[in-house]
Amino acid sequence: MNDEITTMKELPVSERPYEKCEAHGPASLSDAELLAVIIRTGSRGERSTQLATRILEQIPGKKISGLFQMSMAQLCAIKGIGRVKAIQLSCLTEITRRIMSASLSETELVCTDPEKVAVHFMASMRFLETEQVRLLILNGRNALVNDIIISNGSFNASMASPREIYYNALKHKAVSIIVLHNHPSGDPTPSREDIALTKRLCDTGKLVGIPLIDHIIIGDNRYISIKESGGIQ
Repeated sequence: MNDEITTMKELPVSERPYEKCEAHGPASLSDAELLAVIIRTGSRGERSTQLATRILEQIPGKKISGLFQMSMAQLCAIKGIGRVKAIQLSCLTEITRRIMSASLSETELVCTDPEKVAVHFMASMRFLETEQVRLLILNGRNALVNDIIISNGSFNASMASPREIYYNALKHKAVSIIVLHNHPSGDPTPSREDIALTKRLCDTGKLVGIPLIDHIIIGDNRYISIKESGGIQ
């Protein structure tokens, strides 16, 4: 092994994440220590825990959840992260996404509670770098029967028009619908365009007999239901 690469074996036992995890459980580890376990080795002149701390300083928000927003190319641009470490970290975030999605999809989702709907889709939408519009197709019991991605890009009249949304609603025999989109900024506060388009969707829904139940905006671990805010009567 290159003597310029510092591994966790060279740390005092009390500072080794492996030993700390074994003695006290993974919840006892800091974000940097958890990352150090994944990347295993440091870079030239620094320990794995030091590299992990530096990684956290250079990702969005300077917190571990920022890994969801990092591509492999962006990870490789951080000094000390090569191709292998970038792959390891990318796979870690994908495993996390799949575990969260699998646990949420095991039971039928009845969409009568905006918070329950927002939590269900939070894991897959809160870290997206662009706006995504999703259409939820509901049956007569307000249960989710289909989830359709209408657009990726920006939430506006051309990307998520009433025509496009209700074309899909009719195609999939919806009894009612819910529209979701995310704000990459993390702030779910509705814009004027969000409110205007919601009104157009409500009006169209009344004409075709497929009501818009809600329009939910996903932020960073936050959401806003336009129905709860009084924007849908």
